[in-house]
Amino acid sequence: MEMIEVTANSVDAAISKGLAELNATPGDVMIEVLEEPNTGLFGFGAREARVRIVLIGRRKGEERDETVDETVEEARNEPDAQDSFPLPEVSEDELDEDAIVGRQVLVELLEKMRIDAQVNVHRADDDDDEDPHWMLNVSGKRINRLIGRRGETLSCLQHVVRLICSRRLERRANVIVDVAGYKTGRSKRLRGLAQRMAKQ
Repeated sequence: MEMIEVTANSVDAAISKGLAELNATPGDVMIEVLEEPNTGLFGFGAREARVRIVLIGRRKGEERDETVDETVEEARNEPDAQDSFPLPEVSEDELDEDAIVGRQVLVELLEKMRIDAQVNVHRADDDDDEDPHWMLNVSGKRINRLIGRRGETLSCLQHVVRLICSRRLERRANVIVDVAGYKTGRSKRLRGLAQRMAKQ
């Protein structure tokens, strides 16, 4: 997954420019208009259109993503985070609108990216949060590429999911996207390290 911001004289021109840069078609991307163009007064204060384009499908002619880096290798070599740090299961009756819409959006994006995976919903471990988030955890085969270098792809995926959910809900969506327990396991390990250092 890749995200770019593009400027041009018009929104359409910015979109076309971005699609060309990503070598993608409109069906492969999600487009967010960040700023409409403004001609200004007598040429003063003029500004170009600015759009954000997120590549959620494959580039034209691209068979599959082979992104492998130290972050992914680390995720592969570690014990499965879900097994090491299990989260409490949540029944369908307990899911609220955020969880239902979030799961639906994430499943749609995974299908668009042609990734065969499952999405499990848990309560995020937010002890100090009065309004805890929902954790949408992706599991399945060949999903490590959704994490990306230092979690950058995962962060981008979460941004897109939250953006779409917020538009559908017409408010902020309390959802967090995880892949194979990557965020959960990393957070637990960092907390453990901090506690051990504090005792020294």
